[in-house]
Amino acid sequence: MSSSFDPGFGVYVHWPFCLSKCPYCDFNSHVRQNRVDEARFIKAFRAEIAHRAGLAPGRKVTSIFFGGGTPSLMAPQTVGAILDAIAQGWSVDPKAEITLEANPTSVEAERFRGYRAAGVNRVSLGVQAMNDADLKALGRMHNVEEAMKAVGIAADVFERFSFDLIYARPGQTPAAWKAELQDAIARAVEHLSLYQLTIEPDTMFERLYKAGKLAMPDPDLSRALWDVTQEVTQAAGMPAYEVSNHARPGAESRHNLVYWRYGEYAGVGPGAHGRLVTNEGRLAQSTEKHPENWLAQVETGGHGLIESDLLSRSEQGDEFLLMGLRLAEGIDPARYTDLSGHSLNPARVNSLVEEGMIARSDSGRINVTPAGFPVLDAIVADLAA
Repeated sequence: MSSSFDPGFGVYVHWPFCLSKCPYCDFNSHVRQNRVDEARFIKAFRAEIAHRAGLAPGRKVTSIFFGGGTPSLMAPQTVGAILDAIAQGWSVDPKAEITLEANPTSVEAERFRGYRAAGVNRVSLGVQAMNDADLKALGRMHNVEEAMKAVGIAADVFERFSFDLIYARPGQTPAAWKAELQDAIARAVEHLSLYQLTIEPDTMFERLYKAGKLAMPDPDLSRALWDVTQEVTQAAGMPAYEVSNHARPGAESRHNLVYWRYGEYAGVGPGAHGRLVTNEGRLAQSTEKHPENWLAQVETGGHGLIESDLLSRSEQGDEFLLMGLRLAEGIDPARYTDLSGHSLNPARVNSLVEEGMIARSDSGRINVTPAGFPVLDAIVADLAA
């Protein structure tokens, strides 16, 4: 991983539309039967990007991320127009990482060359499983053959690519997950995002789970699956650099590092979040979630923000801990002090070190140990208390 801890400046663009709603998904995604008016959305994105550039002028953009929803439903020309708007609002680093999330259906895969021509240099594919039965159970609209074809095209077209898998799926065994993961690593080249399936509020899976129609792994099995994940990726040279993200050295997602290193980023589009540092201080921002309401708000008011709250120093310290301790590299306690206005409690730090939950480097950085990662939330709460 880079030895530089300058977080950089990122722009997150949210495209909220999907072909269908996955039963486990609690993201801000919407299904529309009629064609989306992309030209109208382009105008709204231009306005909102200009608004954020006015709040945070003079930044150099080091990463751009198109998330969703399903950004690969956008026409390549729409992506290009949004990238042009970002370049008009700020200067963009010539080496900026520009990522687009894509679903590996054959129709969307054919667009990859168009996205590359528009300026995208990295894609993140939502593969989610490497067998058709589990893909169907997860509500995915592609099969394994389509997914692997998309992976092959991504490898040919883009400088960098990654894909996601979900594990701790109903009925999954450690042995089956190990074989699936080894297959994925052979295809992924440099980066994988590996998420444990969780039951999120207001999802179809929550309703099925509460009705007793969805069996989830018990805590011991979940832990065994997590252990397999760490062992297999470590042995393959793709260790976890963040709780759910694995990469070969130097191949980490630069955009996500902006978040985890508590950098500054603008969020545009329906339901996007941002953290901008202004003359007032650090602002926590979020936009209207409903796509058509966001569109109307931007068209009438020039932006879709519904929250733009000044964070207290204590809140900044808490967010810094919550984000930074997800990383294998950990945090610099001096930056915590700068943000929060007070130091970490030495007694709590020493206690967690003695318990083997965190470690201190010779330079003074603090990181969560492999033993501590499964109880990360409790460690953060302890340090923040």
